[in-house]
Amino acid sequence: MSELHQDAMDVLRETSRTFFIPISRLPSGLKEAVASSYLCMRAIDEIEDHPQLPAETKINLLCSISTTLKGPFRDADLKAIVEPYQSDLPEVTLRMDEWAKLVPSSIQSDIYHSTATMAKGMAEWVSKGWNIQTKEDLDDYTYYVAGLVGVLLNDLWNWYDGTQLDQELAVAYGRGLQAVNIIRNREEDLSRGVDYFPEGWNLSEMFTYARRNLALADTYTENIQSLPVLDFCKIPLVLAHGTLQALEAGEEKLSRDDVKDLVKKAIGE
Repeated sequence: MSELHQDAMDVLRETSRTFFIPISRLPSGLKEAVASSYLCMRAIDEIEDHPQLPAETKINLLCSISTTLKGPFRDADLKAIVEPYQSDLPEVTLRMDEWAKLVPSSIQSDIYHSTATMAKGMAEWVSKGWNIQTKEDLDDYTYYVAGLVGVLLNDLWNWYDGTQLDQELAVAYGRGLQAVNIIRNREEDLSRGVDYFPEGWNLSEMFTYARRNLALADTYTENIQSLPVLDFCKIPLVLAHGTLQALEAGEEKLSRDDVKDLVKKAIGE
């Protein structure tokens, strides 16, 4: 394992309890592709969610990253974009140029395109002040910040072993995970003046939205024949279902022991 790859896995472990486990279990080649994809998308997510950065700065950063990824691409250009914000941005964002280097050349265009589309969509929602009025608005927001992850995963599965899966179900997979995050982070988001709930919605409607998308995500995984792909997809989905149940029971999040038990259940141990 290269030093950069080890660094990527270390940063992944620090930034995502949910995705580190399934990514670390992937076979060589696919592991690097998925890890670099996740870190690139997490890098821009940290910009969108940053509690201190002004909206104008977020929009400029996200649009600049989007334009750069659309090419012709040089990783030094990514480094130059974030360099002025060394004291503001987290490591995963400041090292985005390095994660981009890890991307296997034969899948680069798909990963860069999806990340560029996500960054542009995030910038548009920052400019709107995350003003979500309707379910259609919520669908649009969750598409850009999470549904596109499902789209990219479909590209990665097809690249790896020819696995072809339904695109709409892939989007629902991402939406379901994001809806659970929205519910879990509700108080924190409101404290920074952001409300992802459509006008008139309360927790009941958002739980219904999450369950509906997770049900479609279940169908998505049921159609997977490739064992490495299935192993990857089941773990975040089982954790999302478990988190939703915990939240409905009034708990803040899953305990570490709960996470371990659910992961064992997902992988059949």
